[in-house]
Amino acid sequence: MQGRLSVWLVKHGLVHRSLGFDYQGIETLQIKPEDWHSIAVILYVYGYNYLRSQCAYDVAPGGLLASVYHLTRIEYGVDQPEEVCIKVFAPRRNPRIPSVFWVWKSADFQERESYDMLGISYDNHPRLKRILMPESWIGWPLRKDYIVPNFYEIQDAY
Repeated sequence: MQGRLSVWLVKHGLVHRSLGFDYQGIETLQIKPEDWHSIAVILYVYGYNYLRSQCAYDVAPGGLLASVYHLTRIEYGVDQPEEVCIKVFAPRRNPRIPSVFWVWKSADFQERESYDMLGISYDNHPRLKRILMPESWIGWPLRKDYIVPNFYEIQDAY
């Protein structure tokens, strides 16, 4: 079943895949990485003016990585703002997704955290560098195939 936004995107010839609705009834859409930036701009112009959150996760060991965006359409006088969840999947070997920092400034630290924990590179992000781990850290701690280093080896590095 397609939601309201999915129908609107189809009507305007914008490529996406409907993933249905979550437990709260929020529509979830999949967008290809190469289409994400232009669709993000269109969604902003359409009224999704607030990036509630951005996160990322490892879909499966050796599989895809996902970057997830929760967008809200905030309008004056509307008690129940419209929400949508966007998922952008990237290959594990070279996970690159366009940054939406220039659309929603609140993506800044959130995309940096996803980079730091999972190694997803956000193209055109102005300050893409580690935010939680030391710059010298090797690897991506939230990937399911991450091998935890020996504690004593980490201690010797400092």
